[in-house]
Amino acid sequence: MLSERVLNMNESATLAMASKARELKSKGLDIISMSLGEPDFGAPEFLRNAAIKAIENDFSSYTPVVGFKDLRQAISNKLKRDNGLDYSDNQIIVSTGAKQSIANLILSLINPGDEVIIPAPFWVSYEDVIKFAGGKPIILKSSIEDDFKVSAEQIRNAITPKTKLFLFSNPCNPSGSMYFKNELVEIAEVFKNTDVIIASDEIYEYIVFEGEHFSIGSLDSVKDQVVTINGLSKGYAVTGWRLGYLAGPEKIVKACAKIQSQFTSGANSIAQKAAIEALDSGNSKVLYMREAFLERRNFLIDQMKKKVPHAVVNSPQGAFYLFPDLKYYLDNSKLENVEQLSQHLLTDALVACTPGSAFGGDTNIRMSYALSLEDIEKAVDRIAASLDKLIL
Repeated sequence: MLSERVLNMNESATLAMASKARELKSKGLDIISMSLGEPDFGAPEFLRNAAIKAIENDFSSYTPVVGFKDLRQAISNKLKRDNGLDYSDNQIIVSTGAKQSIANLILSLINPGDEVIIPAPFWVSYEDVIKFAGGKPIILKSSIEDDFKVSAEQIRNAITPKTKLFLFSNPCNPSGSMYFKNELVEIAEVFKNTDVIIASDEIYEYIVFEGEHFSIGSLDSVKDQVVTINGLSKGYAVTGWRLGYLAGPEKIVKACAKIQSQFTSGANSIAQKAAIEALDSGNSKVLYMREAFLERRNFLIDQMKKKVPHAVVNSPQGAFYLFPDLKYYLDNSKLENVEQLSQHLLTDALVACTPGSAFGGDTNIRMSYALSLEDIEKAVDRIAASLDKLIL
């Protein structure tokens, strides 16, 4: 009865694990959730006030498909100020979250058989949306020893006449690793003088601990073939407001608008008006979140090294995830894969983590540290005890 399209699509692993965790929690179990990519802060007061003002001014009608013009101008100003990107408002479209921006882009570009290069680990939805469009994901593997980053040479060797798109997040979800300017310059050289579109997902731009975030679209050699995707969810802790945006060549933006006009039309009016306030302020009013995430990152790494000695961990430069390699525990237990290991941690340790296989990491789990230091310590204690039970 159901379409092959939906039958062949995987459910989002992060949402599936979060659902299982909520189900167990509803039964009275003390679940610690490290599965969802959601800041645990409330919306900043200045943003709440901007939303209230928008409601009081009765912005309650349908919005333009591409977004309010004043918001698109605010996005243009932000991209120029923070990223060195020159986009006019007609090169920008506002969507119901960065996820919709990505889906619009893929559906606008990809024909059946087209290839899309994605470095692994990658955000969970990339692969399935590419397949949904009839495209072929070309997954480039990396390792924790390489800080979960692929080289320009790997990318060059993956390009074929069918390559249509290169899609990556920076900082990366799930690894938290970040490509720095020198690395992006090398990657840009690979795509210079090609027709391949580069899609840079920069949703974690404001959560960077080391070095400076750099946008590949600011490089003259590839600026006309780069699409930049961002949004408010992570940097401003308003995941439920569903407000993302895409900036790129006008032809691509118009194509995205055509798709969006048939699926959802314009994004939420109140969130759009409040977003102007956020974008105009930059990250100056939300730096406290970044500082808290940095403290938690350092604490989680320290706890994992002390208490889970056979886990291999790195030190992510951004986002709010740790992506430890638990190969030792898989090799020395009866478990067959990391999905079973994640399920074991949920039912035995009462800690929800997302299996790394959903992100292209077959021996990893993704741990979100968007929770208190107390809960992080408790979670690692439980994980350590639970993993020790597995060792033969």
